[in-house]
Amino acid sequence: MTINKAHGRLEKRVVQTSTELNGYVNFPYVGQVFRIVRNATHCKTGKTHHETAYGITSLRPEEANTRQIGQLVRGHWEIENRLHWVRDVTFDEDRSQVRTGSGPRALATLRNFAISCLRLAGYSNIAKGLRNLAWNWERALTLLGL
Repeated sequence: MTINKAHGRLEKRVVQTSTELNGYVNFPYVGQVFRIVRNATHCKTGKTHHETAYGITSLRPEEANTRQIGQLVRGHWEIENRLHWVRDVTFDEDRSQVRTGSGPRALATLRNFAISCLRLAGYSNIAKGLRNLAWNWERALTLLGL
C-alpha cells in the first residue's frame, strides 16, 4: 500500500499479484496477473474516486514483486503524462488534418523535439513554455543554439 499526496488529493494504492490464474489466462508467457486498487480523496472538496485496474505481465514473482509492479505501472503513466498527454492536449494532435505520407510522423517528431527542448530548458509546464516563447521568439532561437 502506498499513500501519495499529489495534485491536491490524497491517493492510496494497493497492488496485488497472483500466479493462480496463469493456467486460465490466454496470454503467451504470462508470469503473473495483478490488480491495482486506487482510492483518491480531493483535499479541498472531500470527493472520493475509486478505480480498479487489472494487468498481466510476463515477469514472474521472483523477477518482480508487488512493489516493482507498482513502480513499472507508474513509470508507464509518467511517460504517458509527460509526452502523449502534452501532444494530445497542448498541441491538439488528435485534430491534425495531416494524415498521408510521412507528414504525421514528421509532425510528431517535431512536436517531440519541441517538448524535449522545452524540458531541457527547464520548463515543466510545456503550455506555459510555448506561451513564453511565443512572446519572445528570439529566446526560441537561443534554445536551439541559433
